[in-house]
Amino acid sequence: MLIIHYIIWVTIGYFIGSMPFGLLLTRAAGLGDIRNLGSGNIGATNVLRTGNKALAACTLLFDGGKGLLAVWLARHFGNGEPVLPALVGLAAFIGHIFPLWLKFKGGKGVATFIGVLIGLHWQLAFIFGVVWVVMALVWRMSSLAALVATIAALVGSFYVLEHGQIIIVAVISIFIFVRHRSNIRRLYSGTETKIRI
Repeated sequence: MLIIHYIIWVTIGYFIGSMPFGLLLTRAAGLGDIRNLGSGNIGATNVLRTGNKALAACTLLFDGGKGLLAVWLARHFGNGEPVLPALVGLAAFIGHIFPLWLKFKGGKGVATFIGVLIGLHWQLAFIFGVVWVVMALVWRMSSLAALVATIAALVGSFYVLEHGQIIIVAVISIFIFVRHRSNIRRLYSGTETKIRI
């Protein structure tokens, strides 16, 4: 029964995370398919390339909300084990980057990760945000800021989370680096696109 319980919650988390808000919002705004613009990503950074900052902010909010909602639901209605909310948060993250509705081609998961961090321990999301802002101001590269902030949040998790939760945050962090592999190549070659601040 415990295994079934976990499967149900992981499934719930996945489907929460798989809602492609970037695509839905841009279509609703009459901007077409976001996957045909820029990087082809459905996340807030690519939505920003439409020139609609409000829409990008909404995408960031909703994508982060998916991670937070998944963790919150599992924490309040799950079996009380501390690892379950983190596991459901991971499922939401996986749902975002591999959504069933888009042939498993989703976003890079940074916003959803922030939402998961807020749900697990808000101080980790604060660390992520501060590091991201500082790095973005200094280097003006969103990808670099996200990668360094991910490492900072992972390091912080060793001080405030339990062992099982730390492992899950580490797994998400690895996924984020894998999803940014093209950005990492451009960072090494010095051709990564800079953001306007």
